[in-house]
Amino acid sequence: MLKEKTLNSEHVFRGKILNVRVDTVLLPDGRTGTREVVEYTGAVAVLALTEDQEVIMVRQYRHPVGRELTELPAGKIEEGEDPESSARRELLEEVGCEAQSWRLLGRFYSTPGFTSEEMHLYLAQKLTFRDQAPDEDEFVEVVRVPFAEAVHMALKGQICDAKSICGLLWCSKVLEQRV
Repeated sequence: MLKEKTLNSEHVFRGKILNVRVDTVLLPDGRTGTREVVEYTGAVAVLALTEDQEVIMVRQYRHPVGRELTELPAGKIEEGEDPESSARRELLEEVGCEAQSWRLLGRFYSTPGFTSEEMHLYLAQKLTFRDQAPDEDEFVEVVRVPFAEAVHMALKGQICDAKSICGLLWCSKVLEQRV
């Protein structure tokens, strides 16, 4: 059995969007180890696809990696919110878009080696555009990318965040198979 048992857990940071704890664990071989864990409530990402087969994406500066990235709209699931409601809210806030058709493409853990974040990835279609209303500290540029070009960009490393790569590749399979 590969399970680790938590012997002790200490929060070393509590923030606005995440917490950090350090756990002492009993390893499968009987020794003890330390695990640093970023606690995160969960997140959503949306692949919004127009009737013209364009993906609505956002370009924004990402401080941790020190550069601008082109990504699917995404965000944190707020307390008391279900994932689909969160996806609807994030799409409206970030790009000023509402969708009539919603489909869960899948869920995945973004980086399970150190965070509990689970990402819920949606396909949104039959879009209507309105005014965007990003958070006051969020600066995003909305870009439309032809779907096939976006998939190509992901495969070439030009789109390089996990949620966008997963979303584009999952969606390409869904559209290919019409599942």
